[in-house]
Amino acid sequence: MDKIAVISDIHGNIPALESVLQDIRTRGIKRIICLGDLVGKGPQSSQAVDMIKQYCEITVKGNWDDFITWPNESETIKWHQSQLTSQQNHYLESLPFSYEFIMSGRLIRMFHASPRSLYDRIHPWDPLECRLSLFENTQHTQNIVGIREPDVICYGDIHNAYIQNLEGRTLCNVGSVGNPLEIPQASYAILEGKYGEEEVGTFSIQLIRVPYNIELAINLAKEVGMPELEPYIKELTTAKYRGL
Repeated sequence: MDKIAVISDIHGNIPALESVLQDIRTRGIKRIICLGDLVGKGPQSSQAVDMIKQYCEITVKGNWDDFITWPNESETIKWHQSQLTSQQNHYLESLPFSYEFIMSGRLIRMFHASPRSLYDRIHPWDPLECRLSLFENTQHTQNIVGIREPDVICYGDIHNAYIQNLEGRTLCNVGSVGNPLEIPQASYAILEGKYGEEEVGTFSIQLIRVPYNIELAINLAKEVGMPELEPYIKELTTAKYRGL
C-alpha cells in the first residue's frame, strides 16, 4: 500500500510546518502534496515557500498565493508581500490550479477551494448541493479521464478538517497546518491505497492532528513586528476565525 500526506494552509507558520513534516517522516511517508496558501497571516512566508518547494512533490495554488502577487493598498498585505523575493513570487504565480490521480481505482482530485475558483469557499455545513458541486469538472480542473467526475475530493481553504461520504463519493478537507480554526493543533491528511492502480481496492483517508509550539510561533511574529499581531495570537491560541 502507498501513502500520501496532504497538507494545506501553512500561512507562514514554520513551527507548525516543521512539526507536521517531522510527523510525516516518522510514519515513513515520502510523497507530500500541498493544497496551497503557503503565505500570509503568519510571519515566515519566505521560509514556508522554500520548505514547500523542497519537500512537496506537488503544490497547487491557494487564494493567498494568488493575491499576494497583486498590487494592494492594505498595509498588512504590503508587509506580507515584502517578505517574498521576486523568484518566490514567480513560483507562486506558476502553481497549478488542481491536481488529480488514480488510487485504488478511485479518481482523486485536489484543489484549494473549489473546482471553479480559488475564492469559492464551501464549508461542511453548507447545503448538500453546494458540497456536491465540489465534484464537478470545470475548465480549471485537469479532467485526466475526460468526462468522469472524481470519486474523492481533497481541498483546503476553510481551515476546518472533515470527511463526508456523499452519494457514494468522499469529500475531505485536510484542515490547516499553520492556522487551524477548530482545534489549535496542526492538521493534515494521509491517503492510503495503491497509487496509479485502476482496479478498485482498499483505500482510506486519515485525518491527523499534530501539536506544535504555539508560543514559539507567536514569539517569531513578535520579533519581526508582524502587523495585526493580536488577532493572529487569538487565532493560534483559540482556533477562532478573524478574517481573510
